[in-house]
Amino acid sequence: MSLPILAPDVLDRAAVTLHDSAVWQEIVRQWDVPYEEPTAAQDDWRRLLSVPVDQLVATALAGLTPPPPTERRLPGRIGAALPDRLHTWRRIGQSDVRPSVHLAHARHVLVEWGWQNKPYRLRDARGARCLCGALLTAHRLGHGSADTMNRSAAWIVTELRAQGWTGLIGPWNRAPGRTADQALALLDATIRRAAHAGE
Repeated sequence: MSLPILAPDVLDRAAVTLHDSAVWQEIVRQWDVPYEEPTAAQDDWRRLLSVPVDQLVATALAGLTPPPPTERRLPGRIGAALPDRLHTWRRIGQSDVRPSVHLAHARHVLVEWGWQNKPYRLRDARGARCLCGALLTAHRLGHGSADTMNRSAAWIVTELRAQGWTGLIGPWNRAPGRTADQALALLDATIRRAAHAGE
């Protein structure tokens, strides 16, 4: 089985193409409901009586963070330094996952193996990954199909657009002053957004 060679810019362009499609915009439009701060009126509790139970349940569930995926241990530090294509055997027999779960596995890769922001590099010599590299590694480790990986990247682009970033994932990842904490915070926000949309 031959695997496509993916560079950060190829994944970036695929994510933006998916993000800009009419189907994706319809998904985002239906699920991207802004949060409104409640007013501090005395009779706020009375408004709750007129809200249907389904809406109360949906509002409560929207505020919950999805549970982390069931973890399989990552290969050790040597496994981090190996080329991702050597991990593809781990995909055998694995079922597909939702993008929010795939993103959680990519986050785990960044936490365990490290984050890096060298231009046009999916990973460094020690095995630290950029955001796109973490998505690809999660896929190669058996967490989601190539389509799921692309949808996960499109969710990251969606979150970046919501935060005001109009560029691709790669330039955001390697922007001067960018930190690992910011990359993890972006993934956390993206996981919440995708999970809220049922993805």
